[in-house]
Amino acid sequence: MGGTIKRIERAVGAYVGARYRDVVEVGIGNNFTAAEVISAAGARVRAVDIRPVEGGPIPVIRDDIFSPSLSLYRGADLVLAIRPGIEMVPFLIALARRCDCDLLVYHLGDEVYLHGGERIPVAGAVLHRYHRAGELKKG
Repeated sequence: MGGTIKRIERAVGAYVGARYRDVVEVGIGNNFTAAEVISAAGARVRAVDIRPVEGGPIPVIRDDIFSPSLSLYRGADLVLAIRPGIEMVPFLIALARRCDCDLLVYHLGDEVYLHGGERIPVAGAVLHRYHRAGELKKG
């Protein structure tokens, strides 16, 4: 099981690294797989988590997604969350809207939020895009 998860996370990192230049991964914990692949692709990667995380290959900044420090996300073209708690998703959507960036979520299993956002198949898994940059400017 762990090998499958790491394979998917590497594939998510490759997908993101090929499409985005400034990424904030929310709720990274001690799992740097996707962030390392994104960074190796040449993108800027910032990581945030509510708990202190030390000793990883990418510095992790403490932040609470339920009351985020917007300065940590400014300039990002993507907020990424890998297996977040479902209760975090509306706050991630609100953050992406406020920062006018894309939001991609890789859910645990078949979990989705509301209508599930735009489905993007990646390596046998599905990413969900719940917000796309510029959506608020269209209408």
